[in-house]
Amino acid sequence: MQTILAILKQAGGWHHGLSLKIENLPYMALVIEASDESGPCGLPALSVFHYGEQNGDLMRDPEMCFELGLAGGAHLNAFYWRNDYVAVEQWSRFIKDGHYCYHTQLHDQHERFAKLWDNNLRLQGFAEAFARQQTPRA
Repeated sequence: MQTILAILKQAGGWHHGLSLKIENLPYMALVIEASDESGPCGLPALSVFHYGEQNGDLMRDPEMCFELGLAGGAHLNAFYWRNDYVAVEQWSRFIKDGHYCYHTQLHDQHERFAKLWDNNLRLQGFAEAFARQQTPRA
């Protein structure tokens, strides 16, 4: 998720209370938020999502949650995927009854999706849109 990491860097890095909404028409807005809870390995967590509206309800399309790791350079490691339009919620890494659970195939799917999504966000110009939003208007 190099595009998300670039946006995060432009925003001053991960911190509690981080909440970014990037408008980039004609695409759905992209929201990046720091989670108050740590990820399954105890690292800072980040939620990234697009959302639409259906019958007055906000619908995630999709949402992914990542842990932010810094060892070996900043990187995001997926642990959650959700799409409200298809009623699917998946955890590929989590803690249950004090034990770390890891679903290898599902995690691989999440990582492949994240790579594809990141490429789309890059091609759609979300990092540039965020930079434009940060530039003061005269």
